[in-house]
Amino acid sequence: MFDDAPQNSWKDAERVILEDFGKTPEELFGVSFTGEPGKGIMERTARASASVAQVHWARLVDGREVAIKIQKREIAQQVGWDLWTFKVVARIYTWLFDIPLYSLVPYISERLLLETDFVNEANNSERMADLVASESRLRGRVYIPKVHRELSSKRIMTAEWIEGVRLWDKETLTRPWQGRWRQGSPGCRGAPLDAPNRQEVVEVTRNYLSKGHLKPNRDWWKGVNGEGGLGVSLKDIMQTMVDLFSAQMFLWGCCHCDPHPGNIFIRRLPSGKPELVLIDHGLYVQMEPEFRHQYSLFWKSLMTFDNKTISEIVKGWGINNPDVFASATLMKPYTGGDGSTSAGIKRTMSVKEQRERTYEMQQQMRKGIREILADEKKWPRELIFIGRNMRIVQGNNQYLGAPVNRIKIMGNWASRSLADSPDLSYGAKLMNLGRHMLFKLVMFSTDVLFYSSKVAQIFGRKSNLEDDMEASMKKMVGDMGFELNHNVFEG
Repeated sequence: MFDDAPQNSWKDAERVILEDFGKTPEELFGVSFTGEPGKGIMERTARASASVAQVHWARLVDGREVAIKIQKREIAQQVGWDLWTFKVVARIYTWLFDIPLYSLVPYISERLLLETDFVNEANNSERMADLVASESRLRGRVYIPKVHRELSSKRIMTAEWIEGVRLWDKETLTRPWQGRWRQGSPGCRGAPLDAPNRQEVVEVTRNYLSKGHLKPNRDWWKGVNGEGGLGVSLKDIMQTMVDLFSAQMFLWGCCHCDPHPGNIFIRRLPSGKPELVLIDHGLYVQMEPEFRHQYSLFWKSLMTFDNKTISEIVKGWGINNPDVFASATLMKPYTGGDGSTSAGIKRTMSVKEQRERTYEMQQQMRKGIREILADEKKWPRELIFIGRNMRIVQGNNQYLGAPVNRIKIMGNWASRSLADSPDLSYGAKLMNLGRHMLFKLVMFSTDVLFYSSKVAQIFGRKSNLEDDMEASMKKMVGDMGFELNHNVFEG
């Protein structure tokens, strides 16, 4: 779904390795493609292929299993053309619809170009591993694969191989566990993986050469009939996921912006709980402490309908329409504001034909967007990719049946981070901690809505809370003459 793009030939992949290191794959990784004793082994056929790179499996001579991510040779030129096209389209939209989109192009282009720099990805990956290890609420629940710097470059990244189940495979995630009691799935917590059978390796390399699969199948946990699964809770998975990305936004200011199901593996811990493995750390945004504190307070204020604080924060960001921006952030209509946008639409509506009605509402929506981007110099560019993260996580929760109250979890992290942030004074932390305790009491009301939705699902209702929020958002945008279409599983 996310990793089945056409592969480049092994000859092209080999050439990238040679250009970056001046060595052949055999020399760089110490592997043999003929089953030579005392050497590691590597598959010439990629195990996964996306638009930017493809991933090959290898087992080094010291027993480490690695994923070798090799950038496609044509990607540098292709990205250049794609960004040029993006600039042209943004310029046309700016001129045609009088919406100041072009000013966002430089920041977006810079972030997207960083995806092709695997040194940047390695830096992000190692920093995230350190942050997770330092946070007791996530340590042991989240795993970031180790990067092998000595075997990495700007176009090649060698990291720990991950055995796990992709997020989109709900059946395998939830089917009963067929392994032993108190036993985790292969590789959990970074445990060493069992070695391939040497005789089988020799036979594959002799008989199939470039197209043989050398990596052992490690699916014993599915049982003799192959119908078993990890037996983990979807609620636990989503709780961990929302906790992780909330910590990134509100506590650390270091946010992974591409958390689609292809970048998330799930493993089973010996306790029976899920372990979330996050890969592909190329697209990140870094948030300055001041902006991170403001964003945390903004989210907390959304939960408590503190419209005065919301207005003050967003106006400081150059946004003149708090209602529309709040709705875009929550991905559901914000009902705590003054309703100026919807009221404006209703005031301009009269008994006219549908075409005139639609035109009037589109004009109001454009005005709302212009008001969001009112002061382009103040507008935090980070919001673009933070919004992308939240939309994808919402889609993940929706796909799994909305097992958790995502908005409440995020609001709780936003409030608590104002007390936990290491760059605040002890006095500020203590004051924010008291406010957080009060906030927890206020949040009880969101549980009523969430559990009412879960009870309705038990009695046969097909939609979940995320479905309801998306339907409400589509209705609001539809009333303005637009169509909302943002399926997270497309592309």
